Amino acid sequence: MTAEFGLAALWLAAALAALQLAMAALGLLRGQAAPIAAVRPIAIVQGALAALAMAALIALFLASDMSVKLVVENSHSAKPWIYKFAGAWGNHEGSMLLWVTILGLAGGAVAILERRLPAATLIATLGAQAGIALGFYAFLLFASNPFARLSPAARDGLGLNPLLQDPGLAFHPPTLYIGYVGISVAFSFAVGALVTRDVGPAFAKAMRPWVLGAWIFLTLGITAGSYWAYYELGWGGWWFWDPVENASLMPWLAATALLHSVTVLATRDGLRAWTVMLAVVAFSMSMIGTFLVRSGILTSVHAFAVDPERGAFILALLVIYIGGALALFAARIGTVRAGTTFELVSREGGLVLNNLLLSVILGIVLIGTLYPLVAAGFGVQLSVGPPFFNKAAGPIALALVMAMAVGPLLRWRRDDAGALLDRLIWPIAATGFTGAALIVLAPPGLLPLFGLSLAAGLAVASVLPLIGRNPWRTPLFIWGMVVAHLGIAVSLAGMACDSAYTAETLVAARIAEPVRVGPYVVRLDGIKPVVGDNWSALEARLSARRGDDAAIVLRPQSRYFSDPVTTTSESAIATRWDGQLYTVLGQSDAQGRWQLRLWWKPFVTLIWLGGALIALGGALSLVGRWRRERRAAVREALA
Repeated sequence: MTAEFGLAALWLAAALAALQLAMAALGLLRGQAAPIAAVRPIAIVQGALAALAMAALIALFLASDMSVKLVVENSHSAKPWIYKFAGAWGNHEGSMLLWVTILGLAGGAVAILERRLPAATLIATLGAQAGIALGFYAFLLFASNPFARLSPAARDGLGLNPLLQDPGLAFHPPTLYIGYVGISVAFSFAVGALVTRDVGPAFAKAMRPWVLGAWIFLTLGITAGSYWAYYELGWGGWWFWDPVENASLMPWLAATALLHSVTVLATRDGLRAWTVMLAVVAFSMSMIGTFLVRSGILTSVHAFAVDPERGAFILALLVIYIGGALALFAARIGTVRAGTTFELVSREGGLVLNNLLLSVILGIVLIGTLYPLVAAGFGVQLSVGPPFFNKAAGPIALALVMAMAVGPLLRWRRDDAGALLDRLIWPIAATGFTGAALIVLAPPGLLPLFGLSLAAGLAVASVLPLIGRNPWRTPLFIWGMVVAHLGIAVSLAGMACDSAYTAETLVAARIAEPVRVGPYVVRLDGIKPVVGDNWSALEARLSARRGDDAAIVLRPQSRYFSDPVTTTSESAIATRWDGQLYTVLGQSDAQGRWQLRLWWKPFVTLIWLGGALIALGGALSLVGRWRRERRAAVREALA
């Protein structure tokens, strides 16, 4: 009965989404109070029903109900419970149900929490959110039913993809989906403001927490996914410009631009049209990412290949949503006033430059991702990989770093170029000194040289807004800006060090044979069989020593899974303050030697430390904005 309960909850949620959309449209067109009053409670109940459907699916996976097709295809009774739980969304249908559940819950949260917008704009926003949800409900119910039964029931399941059998599955997809849904809420706010011709600071203040929240979760999701792929796939890299990686990066780039733009609109009443357009673009990127991952046109570890009909369904949703939003934008943009003007040399001008550079990088990533797919449709097979993205987007990204260093030091409305140059003395000095020191002591390639030098300059520029302030009285959102920009500098330094100074050794080693990689001497001490919960493996014992330091023991494995039949490489990584020693065990040869892949990756952990700092900065800013608005509301109530 659990599957029938979940399916019934899904149908009821879809019906309420249709009712919510109808009530919002009726209330706005006719100005009737009853339909308008009904929209909020309908949105809340719809979100609750979607959550019940998702809970039912998780219960089916935990119970290993082999009468449900999805459980049979993506689980096994012998799986550890964590992989049964996370396996509920480690597949196409379950991941789409998780998406629509978060979407429904977000709509309910807007209905409960939002009190700043005029009633008409809020109702239009909730109507837009219902329209988005309705399309995905239809997709689940008519094309990707997660509760479909098997008759007779299977004896056991086929198992979860071993590459997904990792705690990262419990964290990475939900954080990304929360980010995607936060962007959809921002999009709904933009649609609502366009419908009611209410694009202004109030709309931006209501939208900003959702943009910031989406940006935080996208940052966490991308950072966690990068590290998951880094240690799980055994390839030694942290980013490959895979189309599915790009599918999460593109919404993040658009959300970053939107976050800066909505801040200008909320605080300075500027960039009105630009903010609305970026909301449309950000949602478009999340829809394109969904299409790439769910359509079956990509082959990837984290892309769910499905039949072309379901891909066509998602493509139709993409066309309807994006086309409709662009049509509404074109029809109503003439009614959006320009807002407050500003000088070219100003904080607003710096943010515009920042957004333009982000948009250029977004365009490069979008073209590089879609062009091979379009070409394949015409029978031409080609590949666009890291060399293209690094050469095309790398210099633009470095220019963006320079803009980021300058932006927070600019004054609002208008600034003086000479005074700005005085404020930039220390960042410029740090950049020049770092570059000179690297050239003399450890010359890297050209891009890593610029990357490390600019990272030093950005780090100094990031903390300058705190100079002369009382740290205890500095608003949290200022701290958030400082920490987030510092995180960018830290990540950039890690990327540049990994690119410039990584040492790699690929060798066929005998037992007790020493191998050098970077500053380490690694010795293969032996190989032994081990058995896990649902796998068996050959495990190497490696002893690694640097100079006179104590030996480090690492145990990389070659694992064998029987359900489904798969062999994976489980890396073993030793983390030190100045980098990571990364080891992978391969196959043996006829001479009794074992393939070993060894990397020494100096300061690579800065990449993920920086990602965590970026997300922390966003969280500080979110809490700071919330506290400021709460205090303002209390003062207004007491006045």
